[in-house]
Amino acid sequence: MRRLNRKKTLNLMKELDAFPKVPESYVETSASGGTVSLIAFTTIAFLTIMEFMVYRDTWMKYEYEVDKDFTSKLRINIDITVAMKCQYVGADVLDLAETMVASADGLIYEPLFFGLPLHAFTLVCVIFRMLQLIQSRLQEEHSLQDVIFKSAFKSASTALPPREDNSLQSPDACRIHGHLYVNKVAGNFHITVGKAIPHPRGHAHLAALVSHESYNFSHRIDHLSFGELIPGIINPLDGTEKIASDHNQMFQYFITVVPTKLHTYKISAETHQFSVTERERVINHAAGSHGVSGIFMKYDISSLMVTVTEEHMPFWQFLVRLCGIIGGIFSTTGILHGFGRFVAEVIFCRFRLGSYRSPSVPFPDGHTSNHLPLMTENSTH
Repeated sequence: MRRLNRKKTLNLMKELDAFPKVPESYVETSASGGTVSLIAFTTIAFLTIMEFMVYRDTWMKYEYEVDKDFTSKLRINIDITVAMKCQYVGADVLDLAETMVASADGLIYEPLFFGLPLHAFTLVCVIFRMLQLIQSRLQEEHSLQDVIFKSAFKSASTALPPREDNSLQSPDACRIHGHLYVNKVAGNFHITVGKAIPHPRGHAHLAALVSHESYNFSHRIDHLSFGELIPGIINPLDGTEKIASDHNQMFQYFITVVPTKLHTYKISAETHQFSVTERERVINHAAGSHGVSGIFMKYDISSLMVTVTEEHMPFWQFLVRLCGIIGGIFSTTGILHGFGRFVAEVIFCRFRLGSYRSPSVPFPDGHTSNHLPLMTENSTH
C-alpha cells in the first residue's frame, strides 16, 4: 500500500514538472548555437563581475529633519597661523547673545615662522599642499565628499605634524590652535590687533600700542571645523592660504553651519558641516571702506539637521539581480538565435527554390510554357 501511494506521488510530481527533459537523441547541436552560447557565457561572466563590484560598493543616504537641540554647546576647532607676532594679536568669539568667549578658554598661542620650510619634501609641506589639491578637486567634483565621509575613522589624523624651526631668528608669526565652546547661536570669531578685554558695552582690543606698519594679516588655515573632531574629514577651509596686499586689510568668511549626524561602517558621530563665502578688502576710511583690520569668521547655525548614513546592497537583492542577469541573457540570446535561424532558413529556402526551376517547353506557334507535361500511364512505357 505504501509503495502504491509513493508511486502515485511520484507520478503526480512528474505531471507538475515545469522543466521537461528532452532525450539527447533529439538534441541537435550547431556551430551557430555554439557561437551564441559562447557569447552568452562571456556576457554573463562580465556582468556578474560588474554586479559583484556594485554589491561591494556602498553609497551615502542623506536625510533632513529639524534640529531640536538648542541648549547644547557648539565646539569650534581652530588651527590658524597669522603672520604677526603673538603679543600683537588676539582671538575671541562674540555671539548674538552678546556672550564673549575669550581665547584663554581653550586656545594656545604658539610662536613660529609663517613661511613653510624651503625644502618642499618635508612632511608639513607635503600634507598642506595635498590639502590644497583636495580642496581644488572638491570644488569641481562634489561627489568626492561621499568618499571623504567613507574614509573617516577615529584612528587616522588629518592634523599637521609639529614643525621644527631651527632658525636662530625670532619667530615672525603666531599659530593659534585649540578649541572653544560657544552657544548654538550666530556669532563672530575674529582675530585682530591687540588682546581682547571685557567691556560693559561689548568688548574691545588693545590695539593702540601696535603700529600700523606691523599689521600683516596674511594667514594660513590648517584646520577649522565645528562639532566633534573627526580625523579623516576635510573641511572647506582646510588648507586655505591668504596673503595680505596691504597692512590695513580685512578678511571675512561668512559660514553657514549645518548639524550633521554621520553613520558609516567605520564611525558613528555627531559633527557639523559648513559652507563658506569669502571676501577681502583693504580698509581705507578716506575712500569710504570702513572697518577693522583682521580676520573675521561670521557663522550662523542652520535650523535643519542632516543625517548621513552609509548603505549597502542586501545580499538577497544581489542574488535577485544576478538571477535576472543570467535568465535574461539566456532568454534573449535564445530568442535572437531562433530568429536568426528562421531568417537564414527563409533566405536559403528561396535560394534553393530558385536553383531548381523547371525548364521551358516551346510550342509550335513560338510561345513557351514553364509547366511540366502531365505524366500518364502510356507515357511511362
